Amino acid sequence: MLKSVKSRAEEQFAATQKKNKQALKEKEKVRQERAEQVASLRALRLAKEAADKKADAEKAAAKKPAAKKK
Repeated sequence: MLKSVKSRAEEQFAATQKKNKQALKEKEKVRQERAEQVASLRALRLAKEAADKKADAEKAAAKKPAAKKK
């Protein structure tokens, strides 16, 4: 027996909803991976900045003449 127009429309709607749900999951996965990458790069940058600041402080301390004792 032939399917009614309504049941075919419902099947198409369900298939479309399934595709949309899958697409949203994929977009979320990509967004999460990108966020993790950005966080990783930020952590590396902050660590490098801290190391550079420490090195600069050590250079500045080495350039100052030692305190004179009386």
